[in-house]
Amino acid sequence: MARSRGNPDKRVRTARKRSASSTRWLERQLNDPYVKQAKADGYRSRAAYKLIELDGKFSLLNGAKRVVDLGIAPGGWAQVVRQKVPKAAIVGIDLLETEPIDGVAILQMDFMADEAPAALEAELDGAPDLVLSDMAANTVGHKQTDHLRTMGLVEAAAWFAVETLEKGGAFVAKVLAGGTDRELLDLLKRHFSTVKHAKPPASRKGSSEWYVVAQGFKGRD
Repeated sequence: MARSRGNPDKRVRTARKRSASSTRWLERQLNDPYVKQAKADGYRSRAAYKLIELDGKFSLLNGAKRVVDLGIAPGGWAQVVRQKVPKAAIVGIDLLETEPIDGVAILQMDFMADEAPAALEAELDGAPDLVLSDMAANTVGHKQTDHLRTMGLVEAAAWFAVETLEKGGAFVAKVLAGGTDRELLDLLKRHFSTVKHAKPPASRKGSSEWYVVAQGFKGRD
């Protein structure tokens, strides 16, 4: 998705009520080829291409029947799942409101709430064979705190996968630079045949995000 030489980067003037960081973000959005492609392809976010690229490398969606999308908003990943496996049952959850997606059950609630796992399972007619998590905690500007908060979500997502997945299923989650914490990595290696890290091309070069991909769920202890 190389940028055309005839289409120079767009510059955005800093408005009175717009901070310099907001201006930089807007410039990045305007000049991002994935953002432009997402609009052309009808995806709600550029994040859709991260799943497309991960699927291209790991064949995550092949034969998927029941899929859980943790952190579904704004819905780009669920759109890809619906497109690739139209007959799959899909349920997503997010604190943020998410516009309806045909064929997708969406729960607006906190995944960390005690009742969330049961609510997700209730929307599927059987155990999920794929659990996707693009969740990240809201940042507070302190690197260590932000890392711990996001990894706490990843750990909760991993335990949900281990406790609900169908044998042979897969789990994908966004992690931050440094990869998966040792304790969490041990959990995944104990329950899955393969555990790998990947950074899809759609992840911005300056981003600290990676994805952990665990496949071949062995079953519960």
